[in-house]
Amino acid sequence: MIGTEQVRSLKRLPLLSASLESLMGEATRLRDLGHGIIQSWSPKVFIPLTQLCRNHCHYCTFSQPPREGETVYLTREQVLAIARAGAQAGCAEALFTLGDKPELRFVAAREALARLGHDSTVSYLAEMCAAVRDETGLLPHVNAGVMSRRELESLRPVSASMGLMLETISDRLCGKGYSHYRSPDKVPAVRLETIRLAGELSIPFTTGILIGIGETRPERIAALEAIRDLHQQHGHIQEVIVQNFRAKERTPMAGAPEPDMDDLLWTIAVARLILGPGMNIQAPPNLSDKQNPDFGRLIDAGINDWGGISPITPDHVNPECPWPQVERLADITAAHGRTLVARLPIYPPWLAAPDKWLAPEMRRHVTAASDAEGFARADAWSPGLSLPQSRLDLRSVPGASVPTLRMVAEKAAAGHELDEAEITHLFSARGPDVEMLCAMADDLRRRVRGDAITYVVNRNINYTNICTYKCGFCAFSKGNGDEALRGRPYDLDQSEISRRVIEAWERGATEVCLQGGIHPRYTGETYLALAAHVKAAAPGMHIHAFSPLEIHHGASTLGVSVPEFLRRLKVAGLDTLPGTAAEILDDEVRAILCPDKLNTAQWLEVVGSAHRQGFKTTATIMFGHVDRPVHWARHLVHIRELQKQTGGFTEFVPLPFIHMEAPMALRGRTRKGPNLREVRLMHAIARLALHPHITSIQTSWVKLGSAGVSLCLQGGANDLGGTLMNESISRAAGTQHGQEMPPEAMDALILSLGRIPQQRTTIYESATAEQRARGRNTAPLAPLVQTPPRKRANPSFQENEHHEFAE
Repeated sequence: MIGTEQVRSLKRLPLLSASLESLMGEATRLRDLGHGIIQSWSPKVFIPLTQLCRNHCHYCTFSQPPREGETVYLTREQVLAIARAGAQAGCAEALFTLGDKPELRFVAAREALARLGHDSTVSYLAEMCAAVRDETGLLPHVNAGVMSRRELESLRPVSASMGLMLETISDRLCGKGYSHYRSPDKVPAVRLETIRLAGELSIPFTTGILIGIGETRPERIAALEAIRDLHQQHGHIQEVIVQNFRAKERTPMAGAPEPDMDDLLWTIAVARLILGPGMNIQAPPNLSDKQNPDFGRLIDAGINDWGGISPITPDHVNPECPWPQVERLADITAAHGRTLVARLPIYPPWLAAPDKWLAPEMRRHVTAASDAEGFARADAWSPGLSLPQSRLDLRSVPGASVPTLRMVAEKAAAGHELDEAEITHLFSARGPDVEMLCAMADDLRRRVRGDAITYVVNRNINYTNICTYKCGFCAFSKGNGDEALRGRPYDLDQSEISRRVIEAWERGATEVCLQGGIHPRYTGETYLALAAHVKAAAPGMHIHAFSPLEIHHGASTLGVSVPEFLRRLKVAGLDTLPGTAAEILDDEVRAILCPDKLNTAQWLEVVGSAHRQGFKTTATIMFGHVDRPVHWARHLVHIRELQKQTGGFTEFVPLPFIHMEAPMALRGRTRKGPNLREVRLMHAIARLALHPHITSIQTSWVKLGSAGVSLCLQGGANDLGGTLMNESISRAAGTQHGQEMPPEAMDALILSLGRIPQQRTTIYESATAEQRARGRNTAPLAPLVQTPPRKRANPSFQENEHHEFAE
C-alpha cells in the first residue's frame, strides 16, 4: 500500500526532472525503511516446459518454432531430472517458464498435448507442477503467460506463486514496426486483466516492466502506477521486476540500443518511489553484469531482491547472460551494506497469512521449506538429525551488520532489561550479526559462569505414555490401546519403576526425572504415591518430577488448590519440578499447538506457586514449529518476569522441536523444527535477555547431538543437562541421538572444547567425589519392561491411594 513516506517522496521529487542522485538517495531510504539490510534471492531451477509460443515479440529468442525430430514439451522425466538436480543443489524454487498458449498456433503443440493426455498447455503444466512438488519438494513458481480465471484456479493448488510481466502500458508498441507487433498476449489491457484476476483469487504474484523496448519514461511511470493500483486493490503483488532489454542476435531488435546503467538506475529508483517502502523490487544481476561488473549499483537505486539464481540451469530467456556465482553475489551485496538471504517463491508477508494466500495442497510444502521469518530454511538439517561437519565452520560469512543489534546486545550484557521488541529484533540477526551475538553471549557466559560446563547424572523415567491430551506436536503420547507411531501404550507398575530407580542409583545417578502422559485414571494420589515409592526405593535420590500440567491435574482431581497439592508432594518426597509443558508461553501459539492444555497464565501460576512453596524448577521453551520470533520474545519476557518475582528457576532450557514423527508435522502444519541459525540464536539471546536473573543456559544433546551442542556451548550455553540413561519423548519424535551420554562421553566432549567438565546436582551444587566415582565405568542398563495397560504384575499407583500425605 502507498504510505505517507511515499506520498511525501512523490511530492518532493518530480520524477522526470529530479537528479538521478536525489532519486536514488530517496529510493534507498524508503527501501531501508521497509526491508532493513536484507537482500533476498531465490535459489531456483529454470524449467522451460515448452519454448513454443503464439506471440512474435521482436526481442525474444526463447520462443522457438517446432523442429523436426525434437519434442515440443519437456517430458515428465526431463522435468523431474531438472528438479531433482535442483533439490540436490539446495534450490527451493522450480521456475516454470513457457510460451503463451502454443496450441492455438501450432499443430505440433496440439498433437504433442494429445499424446500426453492433455488438451491445453496449462493442463499439462499443472500435472508437472504437482509432480515436481510431490517428488522433489521444490516449490513451483509459474510464468505461463496470459490466463483466464479458470486456468489460474487450476494452477493455484500446485504452485506457491505465479507471475506475468506487464512489460509496458503502451498500446502503441503493439503496432506494426514495434516490439509487440503480432503478439496478442502483449496487449496491456489483456495482461492487466490476468494480474487483476490473480488478485481476486489471492495468488501471490510477480509482475514488472521491461525497459528499452520502445517505451518512454512517462509510459514506464504509468505502467508502475497501474501495478501499484492493482496491488492497492488486492494486496497480491509481492514483487515487481525492473528488467532491462538485452539485444539478441537474429531478432528484429538485434540492432536496437540497450538501456544504459543510468537509465536502469533511474527506473529502479522511480519504481521504489511509486511502489513504496514495503514492495519487493527486483533487478536481475546477470543482465547488468557485462555493463557493470559491480552490479551492486542496482542496490544503491533501491532494489531489495536479486530474483531467482540457479546453480544448475541457465537463464533460458537470456542465455547469453550467465548467473553470477552466489559467493560473488554475497560479496557484492555485503560491499553495498546488505546481507544476502535466500527466500522462497512466496515472500514472508504472504506466507504469514497462509490461509489466504496458499491453497491447502501447497501449504504443507511451503511451510516445510520455510524458517521462522518466512525465508528459505537454507539447509536440509533439522533437530534430531546429525549435523554435517561442514556446518561447524564458524568463520565469518559475508554480509552487513545492523548497528542496533550490537547496541541492544550490549545493553543486555550490561544488565539492563530488554523489552519484547528489542528481543524480537535480536532474533532477526543474520550473517555476521549471528556470530557477533553468539560471541557476545559467550563472553557474558564466561563472565558469569566461568569456563566450566556442567551436567547431572540422572535417569529419565516416563511412567506412562497414555494421555488424554492431544497436543499436536507430541509423538510420545498414546490413547489407551493405541499402537500407532513408535511403540505400544504402557503404564509402568511399581516393581519396574523401583528397579529403574535402584539401577540408576547404582550407576551413579543423583536424580531421577519423572514425567508422563496425563493418564485418564491418574489422580493426585497417583503422583503422591509415585514420589513416596521412589524415595523409599532410593532415599538419597533427588526426585525431579511432574510437569506443571501434571501438578494442575493432580490438584484438580483431589479438589485442592495447587499450593496445597504441592505441600503434599513435598511431604511425599518431591524435591524439584521440571518446567516443561511450557512449549511457547503465548496463547496465540498454544491455541494451535495444545488448545486443551494449560494456558500461559495457568502455567505461570502453577510454576510461581511451586517457587513460593520452596521448590526450584527449570524453565523450558519448545520452539521451531508454528511460532515466530515475536512469540519467542514474549516467552523470554514471561520467564524473566517470573524469575524476578520468585528466583525459583535454576536454568533455562531451549528444546528444539523434533518434527519427524510429530502429528502436526505429519499433517504438514509445522516447520521442520528450527534451523541451525535459529537454534544458535535462541541459546545466545536467552543468555542475553535473561541476564542477570537466570545464569545457567542448558543445551540438549538429545535434540542437537554432540556437534550441535558444541556450537551452542560456544555461543552462550554452559550446561549439558543430564546423562538421561533412558530418553523416550524425543526418540518417539524421531531424534537419532541415542538414549544416554555417560559421564565419560560428557567429559570428553567438554574437554574437546577446551572447557572444564563439572558434574553437578539438580540444584547446581558440585557432585561429591563418591558420586562422581559411582557414575564411571558402570554396567550396561538392563532391558526395559514397558508394562502394558491393565496387565500389571503389581498394583498400579492409581489403584493404591496414599491419603497419609494430606494435612
